[in-house]
This record gives sequence, structure tokens and C-alpha cells, in this order.
Amino acid sequence: MKNKMMMIKLCFFAIALFCTAPTNARNYETQGIGFGYRGKNGPKRWGHLNPHFTKCAVGKLQSPIDIQRRQTFYNRRLESLHRDYYFTNATLVDHVCNVAMIFGEGAGDVIIDNKNYTLVQMHWHTPSEHHLHGVQYAAELHMVHQAKDGSFAVVASLFKIGAEEPFLSQMKEKVVKLKEEISKGNQSAQVEVGEIDTRHIERKTRKYYRYFGSLTTPPCSEDVSWTILGKVRSMSKEQVELLRSPLDTSFKNNSRPCQPLNGRRVEMFHELVHAKDTGNKKKKPN
Repeated sequence: MKNKMMMIKLCFFAIALFCTAPTNARNYETQGIGFGYRGKNGPKRWGHLNPHFTKCAVGKLQSPIDIQRRQTFYNRRLESLHRDYYFTNATLVDHVCNVAMIFGEGAGDVIIDNKNYTLVQMHWHTPSEHHLHGVQYAAELHMVHQAKDGSFAVVASLFKIGAEEPFLSQMKEKVVKLKEEISKGNQSAQVEVGEIDTRHIERKTRKYYRYFGSLTTPPCSEDVSWTILGKVRSMSKEQVELLRSPLDTSFKNNSRPCQPLNGRRVEMFHELVHAKDTGNKKKKPN
């Protein structure tokens, strides 16, 4: 029962209000009760589908965004991204609009602005939601963390087509099994992954972008600290299709278009610049 309640809570903030409802039918567009990525329930209409989704239409701090060089500022106060991830149990699920992995307790934490956020789940979007200097990539991974006050911190990685991504290679059979369960009519399919090592994600980060925004799905709540890693990683074309395979046709391309920046500052951390900057500060005048 405890795990079930946790799943419902996670679905609400990471996906959308109606993705948590029992799914007798997967075609949310014809049901008219949820959201989609095209047609009458597409992103331009999200704010009008439900009173809880108003922020999607009127919010001024919406995500994703296109991170442009001319709108990016180096912030010397930013520090290296501090993440501690550990071995934990995980469950692979189809959230209707994306494939997600839900972590058990003790998965790890990220510290942002001296605030602790706990890792609760990760999911993928294909193609990427954030653009980097006008470029949209093949996929985007969102590592979703939540603080005790309910706010979120998402660490995002962008992927181009190239070599296979090691973690997805390990998960291939699990994703295939998830697709098979859904094909059998099990619309609430879950695949137990067992204990996994999330420390592979804890790679050294030399560069990242930081801004304040929103969830990229309804209800589009504006309480998210976004960290977009500057290094674009690779996954194969087959892996992109693998992530799409369990999803309904209307959710295979599950990326919200970029939203206006509305005067927000996108801050940048770069290890080399930071080292040079802090080194200069330590020098004593002659």
C-alpha cells in the first residue's frame, strides 16, 4: 500500500493529474480527460483543459526553454554540481506519456543552493524538450528530485544519436517486457528492475546551465530548479525507438515546445572558468 501511494504521488507531479487515474482506455485525446502532444489536447491547449492546468497558459516561468548564448550569464557563485547516488530498488513503469523509473528510498540526493533534494524518479522525452543554442536533440533524460517543502530540482541530460547509452543497454530487456505487458492489455504495467546502481549518473560535470522554471507537463507548476548538463551524451537510434515503443502513438513524440524566457536569467557554471576566476580572486596584489 505504501508503494502504491508513493506511485500516485509521483505520477501527479512528474506527469499530470489525469495520468494517475485508472486507464481503461489509452486514447486520452478521444476521452477528453487528459493532455496530449497534438490535436485538440496538444500543448497550446493544455491551459484550457482543466482548472488545475491554468499555469500552462498564463505562467511566466514555464519550461522547457531554448538556452541561447546571448541569454546565458556566467555566475561565479555557482558551485560544482554535488550529487550522491546509491544502490536502490527501482520499478519501470509506463506513465502513458513517457517511460519512467521509480526509485525506492535512499536513492540519493542533489544539493542546490544549500538545499537538499531527494532523487525519486527519472523519465525520458523524445525528442529533447530543452534546446541548446537552437538545437533540439534526439532525447532528454530528466532526473527528478524533490525537497521536503514539495519543490523540485530536475537534472537534465541531452542525447544525440551515436553510440549506445550504457544504462539503457542494461535496461533493454526490462523495457521490452514493459511493452509486452501493455500489449497484453495490462494498462497499469510495472516491471520490477530490482536493485540498481544509480552512481553511473554521478558523472563529473564540468559545465551546466541553471534557471528557474516549471514542470514540462500539466499542471506546469512553477516550482522547479532546472539544471541542464552542458555535455551532450549519446544514445543509438534503436534506443530512442526503444523508449518510444511502450507508448501510445499520440505520446511517442512527447516534448513540449520551448517557452518564452520572459526576462529570466540562465546562469552557467563552467569548471575551467570557475577555477580561473576563483584563482584570480586568491591572488594578492603586488
